[in-house]
Amino acid sequence: MEKLLLLFWVLLLMLAQSPGLTRGSTVGVCYGREGDDLPTPDKVAQLVKSIAVKNIIIYDSNVQVLQAFAHTGIELIIGIPNSDLLGFSQYQSTADTWVTNNLLPYYPATMIKYVTVGAEVTESTINVTSLVVPAMRNVQTALKKAGLDQKIKVSSTHALSILSRSFPPSAGALDSKYAYFLSPLLQFLAQTQSPFMVNVYPYYAYRDNPRKVSLDYALFRPNDGVIDPNTGLVYTNMFDAQLDALFFALEALNFRSLRVMVTETGWPSKGGSKEPAATPDNAVTYIGNLVRHVINNTGTPSRPGQEIDTYIFAVFNENRKPGLESERNWGLFYPDETKVYNVDISGTGLPYVATGGNLTSVDGTSWCVASPSAKESDLQKALDWACGSGNVDCSPIQPGQPCYEPDNLASHASYAFNNYYQKNGASSVACNFGGTGNITTINPKMAQRIQPVPHPHLV
Repeated sequence: MEKLLLLFWVLLLMLAQSPGLTRGSTVGVCYGREGDDLPTPDKVAQLVKSIAVKNIIIYDSNVQVLQAFAHTGIELIIGIPNSDLLGFSQYQSTADTWVTNNLLPYYPATMIKYVTVGAEVTESTINVTSLVVPAMRNVQTALKKAGLDQKIKVSSTHALSILSRSFPPSAGALDSKYAYFLSPLLQFLAQTQSPFMVNVYPYYAYRDNPRKVSLDYALFRPNDGVIDPNTGLVYTNMFDAQLDALFFALEALNFRSLRVMVTETGWPSKGGSKEPAATPDNAVTYIGNLVRHVINNTGTPSRPGQEIDTYIFAVFNENRKPGLESERNWGLFYPDETKVYNVDISGTGLPYVATGGNLTSVDGTSWCVASPSAKESDLQKALDWACGSGNVDCSPIQPGQPCYEPDNLASHASYAFNNYYQKNGASSVACNFGGTGNITTINPKMAQRIQPVPHPHLV
């Protein structure tokens, strides 16, 4: 009996330590520094801590940044720029020296978790694709010499343009012209159990093709959805569709088990005359819905429940970035550390509200109900979204369940809307549902079915 009890506790300990069961997806931020008016790294470290973010990406191994994030409990992804790949690919000594000088003096006080070797090399103005894998191998060898190859993983970030086809998602395929470096790269990642890192930007998909991509689809808002004709899977947002195209592409090459991380995604808050979708309202909608999608481990239609660590670009608006106006306006903060818009990216339940938006008062109880003027077709779409991508448990409104009666669309939609609203900060954004939701401070007659949840900051 004692042996059985001992075995039981050992199994429990193993389960508790299993990353797949206890980690959950994380949301981090990208700390770019292409600006001449940005705060010092030590101030940035305190700012990141203040928003309860535990993971960041930097694009080099800047000493001041590494020192600033020491003892903060924040995990870092650090990078080797494309311009440095030649030396790293040709000489093991270059990688050895880099680990000795740029990593060992700061680790583990600075919690470095990944090293990215090159960034979006297929988009680079200099042809460095052939240098990536040799450089990765040398960095891996250097880490192994230092005894850190199991603690710090090596990868490289990629633009989604590595796909030659992304629609429908099930037909996703890696571009064959990059096979010469992607094939050994995938083998390296599989052998070292490192993640495939990709940058996913629904904003660009919408901006470049607004006639075929709806804004609601890009922003995770209620919409008609898109059906993959090959699998029958329904996609209600572009983020999932883009990720699944990559998942299917990797699966076609027998790399199904390879973990995928989203190392950049976001939405600009300001753009030029040809970028009307770059607004604070759209940015807060995308970021807020994205965060909920990620931290709930929603996964994608082809990989439900999949953990997908995701990093939001970026911490600051960066005034030295070239290109269109939007390129300088991806930040969550202005350089003076004030918010560009109010959004919670920590997953702690703070309200998601666009600048100038109508913030629901939380000094009393409020509910989100179906608008009496909403069209039935729009209401049904919104209900389907709430019970699907919105992660509302709609089992109580199924036949035979406690909240099924009254059996009508408005009642069922009100149940789902309010459930979503209360769990997501009781903000006006959380009761939009494509214009089909209404906020009321008057207790609805169906209050026995719509149980208000106390606001997290009032209890």
